[in-house]
Amino acid sequence: MDDSEPLQPSLNSAYVPTALDNYHVSEDEESEDQSPSVSLLPKQSSVPLAMRYSPDDSYCLVYIIFFLMGIGSLLPWNFFITAKHYWLYKLSNNTQGGNGGQRSDLGEYFESYLAIASTVPSVLCLILNYLLVNRLSSNVRILSSLFVILLVFVVTTVMVKVDVSDCRTEFFISTLASVAVVSGASNLLSGSVFGISGHFPMRISQALISGQGMGGTLSAVASVVDLAVAKDVTDSALVYFLTADVFILLCIITYLLLPKLAYSRHYMQAAASISSGVMSEGGAADMGSRVSIPPLQPILRKTWMLCLSVFYVFCISIMVFPAVSSGIQSVNKDSGSPWTTTYFVPLTSFLMYNTADFCGRQATAWLQVPGPTSRVLPVLVLCRSVMVPLLMLCNYQPRDRLHTVLFAHDIYPVIFNCLLGLTNGYLGTLPMIYGPKVVPRELAEATGVVMSFFLTLGLAVGSAFSVLIVHYI
Repeated sequence: MDDSEPLQPSLNSAYVPTALDNYHVSEDEESEDQSPSVSLLPKQSSVPLAMRYSPDDSYCLVYIIFFLMGIGSLLPWNFFITAKHYWLYKLSNNTQGGNGGQRSDLGEYFESYLAIASTVPSVLCLILNYLLVNRLSSNVRILSSLFVILLVFVVTTVMVKVDVSDCRTEFFISTLASVAVVSGASNLLSGSVFGISGHFPMRISQALISGQGMGGTLSAVASVVDLAVAKDVTDSALVYFLTADVFILLCIITYLLLPKLAYSRHYMQAAASISSGVMSEGGAADMGSRVSIPPLQPILRKTWMLCLSVFYVFCISIMVFPAVSSGIQSVNKDSGSPWTTTYFVPLTSFLMYNTADFCGRQATAWLQVPGPTSRVLPVLVLCRSVMVPLLMLCNYQPRDRLHTVLFAHDIYPVIFNCLLGLTNGYLGTLPMIYGPKVVPRELAEATGVVMSFFLTLGLAVGSAFSVLIVHYI
């Protein structure tokens, strides 16, 4: 793929590259169009047929399905990290005599280990996803991932009522192993779904990413409701994980309905015809080397700045959320109020962050500034670095090394978590929806997988730094 090849938008893309905007009709073509005989004939268009004629998304069903798939792709991770009270209870030194117990080292650093266990296998699975993008159908990758996630969550649900007081270390290891499997499957799911969304208009990609933000919000709301309703930690966790089981099953059912809708079938068939055209151009001799694995260099040439932007956005976020933000306690904790004890962390850390994140993702549906080639985007991304020291200087407890608490008021973690979530949602979504739209149509799915890879790589690097930050504090 040469640099001189004209840049083409993805199918029915809402974003049209500059190269197409600057196209001018030659004088010969203009005079030819003005001839009486030609004016009677239908004008030929260089725009692909799928971009000119497409059925309507009746009742926004395809939008809703991709929104649900976005929720399902991040729901496992969010349900694991927001069940903090349950993990502390299970990993405490007493899980037999009520809701409490002495905290152990396993519980103190559980979230940091959780981040590492989830992101490292995720990077490997996204590399595998890129290698399989033209070898294994997206249906196989998506459905197999959903069934693996459902199986692991069913086992996790069963383990809620199992007493692990005599084998906390084994439970800790098995939980991290479950997280690794679920995260790998979730990222295979996310990369595959985001890849096929690249063949659809930009609103579908935005629906998918907004759904991911809603997944975090729903898990945070479910956690708060369970804490308020259930009197026992295990009863609360049982209802909590059963909710996840039902929702994952719902994702499987709705995805199976997707090919039956005319709107989705139109774009998926158009994408298949483009892929088959690329295969026929490649020839039988080069089929294995050129078609099975998409070319990486032309993708990175067009999207390297977007890839680095999404990498840095999520790297900064995972550095402090949830490892640092969930450790910030109310300065009035000794008052004994439910707000300062039971609900402070679930509300200020998880619910505020995820709600702001969802709002930031949803805002990209109406405001897409800066553009994909703007230098302002990486500058704004770099400015998010200030969020790390701001949250470190709040009332994080316990403190062993860094004893300075600069922001000693409960309003500060609320503001900082909201800013962290809002900027994560907006600045993280823009590169993800721009990426598949600035490459040739036949590379849209592979570009979606590449963008997901850099997102997960940012999470992996950031989670490693989060362990260092927690130990430093």
